[in-house]
Amino acid sequence: MKILKRYILKEHISPFLISLLVVTFVLLIDRVIDLLNMIIEKKLPIQTVVEVFALSLPYMLALSIPMAVLVATILAFGRMSVDREIIAIKSSGVNVYSMLGPLLTAAILLCGLMVYFNHWFLPNTNHRLKNLMLKIAYYKPMTIIKENEFTTFMDYTVFTKGNNDSLLTDVLIYDRSQSRFPRTVFAETGNVIQMDNGNSLQIILNNGEMHERNEKEPGKYQKTSFTRYVINVRDIGNQTDFFETGYRSDREMTVIQLIASLKSNKQELASKNEEVNNLEQRLQFTKLSPGNYARDVEVRRLQAMKLMASDRAKELNDLIRSIQVEFHKKFAISFAIIIFILVGVPLGLMTRTSGIGMAFSVSSVIFLVYYVSLNGGEQLADKGLMPPFMAMWLSNIVFLILSLFLIYASIKEKRILDMPTIMWRLRHLRSKKTALPHEIVH
Repeated sequence: MKILKRYILKEHISPFLISLLVVTFVLLIDRVIDLLNMIIEKKLPIQTVVEVFALSLPYMLALSIPMAVLVATILAFGRMSVDREIIAIKSSGVNVYSMLGPLLTAAILLCGLMVYFNHWFLPNTNHRLKNLMLKIAYYKPMTIIKENEFTTFMDYTVFTKGNNDSLLTDVLIYDRSQSRFPRTVFAETGNVIQMDNGNSLQIILNNGEMHERNEKEPGKYQKTSFTRYVINVRDIGNQTDFFETGYRSDREMTVIQLIASLKSNKQELASKNEEVNNLEQRLQFTKLSPGNYARDVEVRRLQAMKLMASDRAKELNDLIRSIQVEFHKKFAISFAIIIFILVGVPLGLMTRTSGIGMAFSVSSVIFLVYYVSLNGGEQLADKGLMPPFMAMWLSNIVFLILSLFLIYASIKEKRILDMPTIMWRLRHLRSKKTALPHEIVH
């Protein structure tokens, strides 16, 4: 019995590794297509490109590992069914499902590893990837500015009719760095240079005019012509460093950071709700006083304060739901490994196929349904239409029920999904009356 249990577990290793490579490669190709335009435009050095893909890999693995488990399970049991090994096991009086102990143990260990991966390793790599993409945005700054589009960075908005990566033509710039009245600069040509290791940008303009109003004397208007004018945009690197050391989105938070953020936001929400209640009481009390100008002013002030507190409370509610969704989502995706084992075993027995193409196709449909329902639940939870826990775990619950149904059907020898018969029928549509070959039936 121990030999048979180890054999079943061993049969999953090669299909799992092959499936993991195939699925990850497919996701990687999709990522290449997304980044190809940016890589060509920016002419990024090879080490930066490698770093982008290396930091993108953990996100892909978070999806490809559960799917690879499903493919490997269907493939392993499908191959054993095709080679009559399942028949040999059953004829020996052994229940196939009693042999799954080591396989389920390995699945539980992999699930625990994925919990660590999703809650600690993945958030940090997501954070590093975001920082890298922010820095790339300022790499070769001429590529930031698009033709016939308004491009805003820092306190400057730039418009140009032409950009050939070395020269800007017909340039318009709104400069808000020195006055509440934007300084408008027109120039025939210009270019952008990166300085201080990416910490600053220098915009050099040629043959143009500058229009500005005096902030202290708004009635005064000044026009200045120039042959060469330089605008220095400083501390871009410091701005990027702020993102590196400061704000993290929910997908960039570890489990400890998620819990801490959830706690602090709930405390602030309770405080804001109490503030809204207090302001409502003060507002009702103020409205009871005799009507005069002072009372009307106080009513408007309290209404404004209440509206601000209510808006912040709503914002906190949305943020708390988003954090709860991300917290449960990472656990749910990890636990999906066990669910996919339970789904994959009966499907492998029913499909009876040893080809990776068929196993991959069936797995892709199942995983697509799972992932779409997971994302749909996330959208519903973010909008407050469903509790975060239920939204993230509903897919697992449904697939668990489905797995129990499939296991029961396979034990009863019911052919719910007989892929060999289906494929043979599709290839012989014109000969419907022809009996199925012996190898297909058995």
